Amino acid sequence: MGIPVFDDHAPDVPYVTAYDERHHHTYWRLLDAAEEKADWQEVVRIIFGLDPTAEPDRAQTVYDSHLARARWMCESGYRHYLRS
Repeated sequence: MGIPVFDDHAPDVPYVTAYDERHHHTYWRLLDAAEEKADWQEVVRIIFGLDPTAEPDRAQTVYDSHLARARWMCESGYRHYLRS
């Protein structure tokens, strides 16, 4: 499985988007890495294919934005999947 195409900023809206649907595996991986207290720079290399040394600001933004969205999905967004 290749690295999925991603935006620098994950969605920041109060509903599940098509982007979220395409990236739910990415969100799970980020949450697992955060739970294991993995180094964010290694995580961004593996999950997003970014070099945090070459693009430190972008790498940090991508990581923070997507991790925040992953957490939102766990706290609120999951309700979307409970609707019939």
